Amino acid sequence: MTVIATESLSKRYPRVTALDRLTVDVTPGVTGLVGANGAGKSTLIKILLGLSPATEGRARVLGLDVATDGAEIRGLVGYMPEHDCLPPDVSATEFVVHMARMSGLPPTAARERTADTLRHVGLYEERYRPMGGYSTGMKQRVKLAQALVHDPKLVLLDEPTNGLDPAGRDEMLGLIRRVHTDFGISVLVTSHLLGELERTSDHIVVIDGGKLLRASSTSEFTQATASLAVEVTDREHDLLAMLDAAGLTVQASGHLLLVDIADDGTYDLVRDAVAQLGVGLARMEQRRHRIAELFTDETDETDETDAGDGAGTTPAAAGTAQEGDGRDAA
Repeated sequence: MTVIATESLSKRYPRVTALDRLTVDVTPGVTGLVGANGAGKSTLIKILLGLSPATEGRARVLGLDVATDGAEIRGLVGYMPEHDCLPPDVSATEFVVHMARMSGLPPTAARERTADTLRHVGLYEERYRPMGGYSTGMKQRVKLAQALVHDPKLVLLDEPTNGLDPAGRDEMLGLIRRVHTDFGISVLVTSHLLGELERTSDHIVVIDGGKLLRASSTSEFTQATASLAVEVTDREHDLLAMLDAAGLTVQASGHLLLVDIADDGTYDLVRDAVAQLGVGLARMEQRRHRIAELFTDETDETDETDAGDGAGTTPAAAGTAQEGDGRDAA
């Protein structure tokens, strides 16, 4: 079963191609759509909602054709826009009730659903305040509430953590995850911050320059590697030397030592070396891939392949990987 399916979907403007023959299937659950700013994420959402026609190709949402069934799709789908679009002199309750009525709910049901939804997103106590006095995090919660109020089968969330501090991002990501786990609503969430999608999504779709780079489950992206991440409280350099002398291949990565796992005996060698040094073992775990490495690998391959023709790296891809790393550090 797919909730979104595209086939050779393209969107071209006079001077730019926003989507280039994109073919992808999105299954139920939480799917992260990742790409740098300008990669085509928002363009794809507009096409899926039937708000912008594709230049060529086809797309279906919940089995409906985006070219002919846009109104029906918008009745079954919730949409959280990226940019601030809230009237400042209206309360959250008034706004979300209005959006519920626009989606076809009768007055009583709209009010009841609004109260329940604002409670779910953590705005119940502030629901009668004018939204002009809301913080950025509160405004993002209102936008999420109006996307959920009519009980959609699918929600499209465009950069839902924009402008939020680390604590606010964590809370928003938790809310997004519960949209699926608590209510069974499928989610397509866009972001250019890779670490967010690793933590939230069941599946990841990566696009770059309007083209599909990769689509697979998050577990496949972040599968375990054959290296061991070791962190000690002190004397990292001495431990590196001891492990190297024991015949292990070791690399230093900041405070971590990355040890190639030769066999099960690697764990014993590391344990014995740490004990011999008399230092504390803060962490020893099998390392996992990160989504950012996909962009790094693609960029490296471009360097090697195109070094002779001046193409160089893709700035969007490199920037995305760096920004994702910075978010995690925060």
